[in-house]
Amino acid sequence: MNPEVTLRKFPVSPEEIEAAIAAAPEQAEDLECPYDPNDAGQVEAYWQNATVVRDGGYPAVQSALAERRGLRSPQIAPLKVPVTIRFDEDVLAALRATGKDWQTRVNVVVREWLESQRTAGAGLK
Repeated sequence: MNPEVTLRKFPVSPEEIEAAIAAAPEQAEDLECPYDPNDAGQVEAYWQNATVVRDGGYPAVQSALAERRGLRSPQIAPLKVPVTIRFDEDVLAALRATGKDWQTRVNVVVREWLESQRTAGAGLK
C-alpha cells in the first residue's frame, strides 16, 4: 500500500465541503453542457425525465443497456474482429504518433485500398 495515501471513512470532511462551496464561482460556465446550468428552469426541464438509481439498484439501467445492445444488427453496424498483425517498428510508431483512434484510421485506409483494388479489377470481393 502506498504510504502517502491516507484512507478515511468519508471522502471529504464537512470543513472541506464548506471550503469548496465558499470557493465555487457564482455562475457556472460549461460550454459542453446541453443546457444553461445557471438557469434553474433549464436544469429542471433537462433532468425531468432522468432515471434515478440508488444503492446498486441498477436492474432498469442494465436491462435498458442490454436492450440497446440487442438492437445492433450485423448488416447495419458490423462488429470489429480482433486480429494480430505485425508492423515494422517504425511504421507502428508512426501510426501511434497520429494519436488516439489510430487503429480506426488504419481500418479506413485499408478499406479505401480494398475499394481501389476492386475498382481496378484486381479480383477482390
